[in-house]
Amino acid sequence: MEQLIPYLQIIAGLVLLTAGGEFIVRGAVGLALLLGVSKVIVGLTIVAAGTSAPEFVVSLNASLKGTADIAMGNVVGSNIANILLILGAVAVLKPVAAGRITVVRDGGTMLLGTVLFIALCMFGAIDRWAGALMLCVLAAIWYFTYKHDKNMPSEASHLHEEEVDEVGEVPKGWAKPLVATLIGIGALMFGAEWLVDGGVAVARQFGVSEAVIGLTLVAFGTSLPELAASVVAAFRGHSDVALGNVLGSNLLNLLVIIGGVSLIAPIPVPEQILNSDLWIMLAVTVGLLAVAYAFRKISRITGSAFVIAYLVYVFQLVAA
Repeated sequence: MEQLIPYLQIIAGLVLLTAGGEFIVRGAVGLALLLGVSKVIVGLTIVAAGTSAPEFVVSLNASLKGTADIAMGNVVGSNIANILLILGAVAVLKPVAAGRITVVRDGGTMLLGTVLFIALCMFGAIDRWAGALMLCVLAAIWYFTYKHDKNMPSEASHLHEEEVDEVGEVPKGWAKPLVATLIGIGALMFGAEWLVDGGVAVARQFGVSEAVIGLTLVAFGTSLPELAASVVAAFRGHSDVALGNVLGSNLLNLLVIIGGVSLIAPIPVPEQILNSDLWIMLAVTVGLLAVAYAFRKISRITGSAFVIAYLVYVFQLVAA
């Protein structure tokens, strides 16, 4: 029975992270709209931050527990999963439209964040100064994106508005969204605690590294809110929202999660991730943008190839 405890912790952690992510997105969006924040800003910041909240809480928890390999693996693995698994699965259900401005501007900023992140990882650890730099870069990106959307509305700005609409019905009044946000935060905290503890125990049981657990099990678990939201959007005929979700979430994963966590506790970069997975993440990012820019969509065939590539990636990690 004692051997089953880590698996029960992982399952409970995944359930709480998924539910917590949903509650915090709905609550935070409701509060932002009540405060009169425009849908463009809410989609650009609140929705992206809400769907990335599980990654942040898990990475912070792992770093504070002295298992920073899970924190780094979680973010890198989530970015790879977001592109290959989530976008791939959505494209299989319904091809994902990719507007050129969205790909160039939002995709370009994601690529910029990825390159900056990899460059900082070359120092062997993300120290506090690097975290502060990443947060400043993200603030600048958000500012210029907002100014662009305000002065020259395009399909990219409309996509941010669609991201808010896809959240669904948000709690009305002040009390309900506040309670939903607090419930979401509580669920994320407990879910992160159980997922990290269970993941570490399973890693030791099977003799795999904590980085591998972060890149696979933990990364998949923290990506579940994006997967659920994107699949629902696809069934509603708004598969293009999945692209906006992934571009925004991946940028936040790198700059906010690692940047924010490193301000509290510097994060060493595991050798395995430094030598291999960072470059896989970069290749996957460039591949996505190249396909989206050239064909202006992600077809079912491309989506199938993405999903297969993700399964191969996970298999080689576990089998190594």
